[in-house]
Amino acid sequence: MAKKRRVPLARSVKTIPIARRKSKVSLAMFGKACRKGETFQAFLDSLPNILAAKELRECVDAIIRARRRSKPVIAAIGGHVVKCGLNRVIIDLMRRGVITALAMNGATSIHDFEIALAGKTSEDVQEGLNRGTFGMAEETGAMMNDALAAGDASGFGAGWAIGFYILEHRLPHRDASLLAQAVRLRLPATVHIAIGTDTIHQHPQADGRILGQMTMNDFMLFTDVVANLGGGGVMLNIGSAVILPEVFLKALNIARNAGIRVTNFTTATFDMMVQYRAMQNVVRRPVAAGGRGYYIIGHHEIMIPLLSRAIIERL
Repeated sequence: MAKKRRVPLARSVKTIPIARRKSKVSLAMFGKACRKGETFQAFLDSLPNILAAKELRECVDAIIRARRRSKPVIAAIGGHVVKCGLNRVIIDLMRRGVITALAMNGATSIHDFEIALAGKTSEDVQEGLNRGTFGMAEETGAMMNDALAAGDASGFGAGWAIGFYILEHRLPHRDASLLAQAVRLRLPATVHIAIGTDTIHQHPQADGRILGQMTMNDFMLFTDVVANLGGGGVMLNIGSAVILPEVFLKALNIARNAGIRVTNFTTATFDMMVQYRAMQNVVRRPVAAGGRGYYIIGHHEIMIPLLSRAIIERL
């Protein structure tokens, strides 16, 4: 007796009309071609309303809403941001009242100080390491440690100590210094130091007690700023992979431990690749109780001017 021929499963599938299928992309979301001479706003409007372009718009909207509600917009900045030549872009946002607080790691403060002092920064690490001269610029080590010691005596944190020193000593390029301009604008500016990670810790003037006290002062100040994020504030992590995401998470936890309801705010990381702590400690965990987090990937020297200009168009 012949066996009944089996019908392949692929011949028995059921189909549905495309009109009934849910689609994630539609023509209405597509980008538009730009014309020569159009405005920057026209360029923004021409971007697809998809993925990172959509998230960039949403991030800009959150920043504008935060300022209209008088909520903080914190910019936490890694050293690469200074080395990409973005100080003047960030200072402009500070002067416009968009960025209301500044945070950085120790390396960022060193690059910022060297820009103020010499108009240049960033050395060849490999070459210096081979010779044992990496991070041994005399003026940087001596002056920054002096600034921290003077700030310790005045009760400052590290950020204001360095910024005040730059202004007080009238360093030649002080107008391009993030910390100096934060002091001039009376904005919270904090430096979060991990002892042993920064080149100025190699210098004989470095004092561990002062370094620890100054960065602890700034951690307390930063926690007070973070405590006000709830209800519409924005935390921007720009290029810090480890230190600032960790500091932010602890500051947020302290505020919540004190009974402050810090929810319904926006976080965003701008970086060139996905970093574990930036994703978990900035974009995901802090807003799990309410809020929205974004991770926008791209080169800082392109993305931060783009973000800045998009904000300015909305002001």
